[in-house]
Amino acid sequence: MAWPSARQWLFSLKAFAASMLALYIALALGLPRPYWAMATVYFVSHPLTGATRSKAAYRVAGTLLGAAGAVATVPLLVNEPVLLMAGIALWTGALLYLSLLQRTPRSYIFLLAAYTLPIVALPAVSEPAQVFAIAVARIEEIVVGILCAGLVGSIVFPAKVAPALRARSATWLADAALWASDMLSPEPDANVSRHGSRHRLAADILALDQLIAQLSYDTESADTLRSARALRERMTMLLPVLSSLAGLLQALRGHAQGVPEHLARHMADMRAWIDGGFTGPSPALEPAAAPWRAYGAAPGWHAGLVATANDHLRTLAALCEDCQALQRSIGDQPGNGAAPALRYRAGAAGRAHHHDHGMLLYYACSTCLAVFCAGLLWIASGWEDGAGAVVVATIASCFFATVEEPRPVARAFMRWSVVCFLVSCFYLFLVVPQAHNFETLVGMLAVPYMGIGLLISRPGFNLIAMLLSVNTASFGNFQSLYDANFLGTFNTSLASVGGMLFAPLWFMATRPFGARVAAHRLIRASWKDLAQAATRGEAPQQGKLGARMLDRLGQLVPRLAASDDKMSSDGFAELQVGFGALALQRNLAALRPPARRAVTRVLNGAAGHFRARLKAGHAMAPPEALSARIDTAMREVAAQADDTAGHAVRDTLAALFVLQVTLYHAQPHPAAAAPLVHAPVAAGAAVRAQTAC
Repeated sequence: MAWPSARQWLFSLKAFAASMLALYIALALGLPRPYWAMATVYFVSHPLTGATRSKAAYRVAGTLLGAAGAVATVPLLVNEPVLLMAGIALWTGALLYLSLLQRTPRSYIFLLAAYTLPIVALPAVSEPAQVFAIAVARIEEIVVGILCAGLVGSIVFPAKVAPALRARSATWLADAALWASDMLSPEPDANVSRHGSRHRLAADILALDQLIAQLSYDTESADTLRSARALRERMTMLLPVLSSLAGLLQALRGHAQGVPEHLARHMADMRAWIDGGFTGPSPALEPAAAPWRAYGAAPGWHAGLVATANDHLRTLAALCEDCQALQRSIGDQPGNGAAPALRYRAGAAGRAHHHDHGMLLYYACSTCLAVFCAGLLWIASGWEDGAGAVVVATIASCFFATVEEPRPVARAFMRWSVVCFLVSCFYLFLVVPQAHNFETLVGMLAVPYMGIGLLISRPGFNLIAMLLSVNTASFGNFQSLYDANFLGTFNTSLASVGGMLFAPLWFMATRPFGARVAAHRLIRASWKDLAQAATRGEAPQQGKLGARMLDRLGQLVPRLAASDDKMSSDGFAELQVGFGALALQRNLAALRPPARRAVTRVLNGAAGHFRARLKAGHAMAPPEALSARIDTAMREVAAQADDTAGHAVRDTLAALFVLQVTLYHAQPHPAAAAPLVHAPVAAGAAVRAQTAC
């Protein structure tokens, strides 16, 4: 593990200063549990100021919603403990499910509401008349923590989102350049060990979405936000372009005629430009129609691959230039210059999310049942301090809900919790009694909380740090009047330890399957969408399909990395087939009846193939009849070359080439070796399909 950087130390210092400010204000106001204000600072704080602001605004709303729910629930059900726990469990599960549906900071509204209700309701069970006072106190404590975190984060060396987004997108583009450079290499197989870069592209684009969402709370210029969104659209377009180009070049290298000299020269020029950091203008490439003129009026399979690859190279160059210009413009001060000139004018990419509602409901129901069972154990035991255990178990369960591999996280959390408990006892019984003023207390708390702050800013430790911040504060039980009653402290600490142990053990027991099942479900969802993409529908619906495929790819890649199983797909083949099918759908109306019927048969065959996969539950090779249908459709569409719908013809032929290459691994149906009639293919099927999406 690397030593923390200066930026991480600065963040930890700011979070500690904000937490101590929140503790001081809560103590001065005489709030009953001032440690909640201190812990809230760590819940809200983020190394980036915009992220802290976005969290703060929605956490306040979620706290108000949860407290209002507690005030309404406790008086009605306080005399029916089992029904009360059932209501609390259902509330927690339902609100957690709503939070999982969100991909923006708005999710904090539902997440905070999910566990704020039990925080307020359970301590009020013994005194239901005090539920409103408890709710107000919890709101005050949490709002104090939120305001202190936002104030310190905004004033003391604020960390802007834009520079972080600029650096993260530069890393993303470097991975894209690595993938492009490898595929354009004369010996692409020599770089097979580096091909993980394409998987990082798909996974990291979801993290970029989070940064862009936070940018709206931080940017000083609307131009910066527009540039960031335009960059994200073009980065998304790069995925199908690079994926399709890789398949086309593989097909050319496997063809008897190989890669022609002029295309190899253009590939070398593109690779040199990419390896040089995109310095200067992109290399001059052939016009789209030039490869076809070289092969005459009746080009065949090889010529179609050459023309399609040439067009993809041109699109790749335009997208790379745009991405570099937009990436450099992010983070500039307003008014530093005009907006960057963009080459790629194909339109904006669609936006849609894939939600596996079955898995999300399982996460929510598992959490709901965990809260209910913890409550039943408390009721059965008759333990007065057991409410604290249920509260801690609820908070921990909400955070563990989406951990698909809970065992390693649970083990680490339990180890750290034991350390946290021992440190808190040491402070409570040996150190804090020596603190006769607030300044001394601050000095004594610096060591553990500076460590928690460092954990928050380190990837992979955020969940543990969030839970430890609550546990340390609750164990310490810092109040205006020092009270180290051993029996009372032992009961409170035992309740917290019980809650902390219950949640990870519950999820280890109820989620033994890990990321494997989630990955399989994502692959099956891809097959379902491919069958739908090959079925005629409205343009907006087709556009959402394409965007959802890209979103699902980003979710699939990290699960494939976490799973020990060898999956039937890595998601990229489905991406190419999907965008090829969407291109065919978009151009059907512009084709003449014979070509339209032939393309429709291709779409029906593709839909039937993926429905068969769904029915079988596993991957299977596409039927040879589908390859023959694709070849027939090529000929029918090529016969329309002199028709007025030239662009639709080129786009359709390109999509057919991409489908043939992707489904049959560069081995077309034997009939496809014959020349096509008047086939002016200048492709880029996946790219044009992305344009429509």
